[in-house]
Amino acid sequence: MTTATHIQETLQTVYEKYKDVNEGEVATYIPELAKAKPDNFSICLATVDGQVFSVGDWKREFTIQSVCTPFAFLMALEEFGRDAVLEKVCVEPSGDAFNSIELEPKTMRPFNPMVNAGAIAIASMIKRCSRDEGVRTYVNKMQMAAGRTLHLDHAVLASETATGNRNRAIAYLMLNCGIIDAAVDHALHQYFSQCSLLVNCQDLAMMAATLANMGINPATGHRVFEPVYVKEVLAVMFTCGLYDFAGEWAYRVGLPAKSGVGGGILAVVNRQLGIAVYSPRLDAKGNSVRGIAVCKELAHLLGLHAFEFTNAGSSAMQPLVAAK
Repeated sequence: MTTATHIQETLQTVYEKYKDVNEGEVATYIPELAKAKPDNFSICLATVDGQVFSVGDWKREFTIQSVCTPFAFLMALEEFGRDAVLEKVCVEPSGDAFNSIELEPKTMRPFNPMVNAGAIAIASMIKRCSRDEGVRTYVNKMQMAAGRTLHLDHAVLASETATGNRNRAIAYLMLNCGIIDAAVDHALHQYFSQCSLLVNCQDLAMMAATLANMGINPATGHRVFEPVYVKEVLAVMFTCGLYDFAGEWAYRVGLPAKSGVGGGILAVVNRQLGIAVYSPRLDAKGNSVRGIAVCKELAHLLGLHAFEFTNAGSSAMQPLVAAK
């Protein structure tokens, strides 16, 4: 039977295996992100009954970046419903870079809500009458998912705003195609603010565990998201969460997940646990090098793949949750 001690030892072993990997580069296209220390590294795991396991400097904060997109997508689904949201964004893998200035050719919608175009479309939907109100609503929801008070990194927000011309191009293309309304700067402020949220590795693990727990934060017991939409977001994360690495991720790891250029990755084992890794060295596709390696290793060691066949339950983690 899997025990808490075994899980902690497994995380420590994996951490030691990959802590000296120095492949990849810290993101520099947002100047503030270039200040991250390349060797920062932490791994956290949170179960649906509130157990938390951590290694490395898990308290170190970083900006969530595109890991915000599944949660913003959930907010849009809850507010507007499936049909209205799907009028603005598709749910298909793009096969292209996350910041491609491209829309689905037939419908002229963004390919999915996980790439920049789709994330901006969703941000345009969930913004409020005032910029502060829209950002506050988003931060409040994310605080509920993390289980603690969160703040924006205003230096990163300013940096994204000053250098985000590619995202402006994407937004104006969508305005031209009728995907977003004329308040382009308002939508971009919402999107840049969402990406600038400060989190640590344990926050991401708890957010992932909240999704695994069908929308209920395991630590606080508070319902954060409606389960009917959680399953839909997990499906899109499974197929689109790792950009143009999504196919190999599904093959190798087999979990709904989302990465961000700040170096964070979260993954969800449905009804069981959330996993988070933070390491800012990125590969050419914008995913954390150590994060990808760690998730592959954990999926193998703990039997986490969605189609794992080694036991009658879903994974080796299930006895841990059941036995507590």
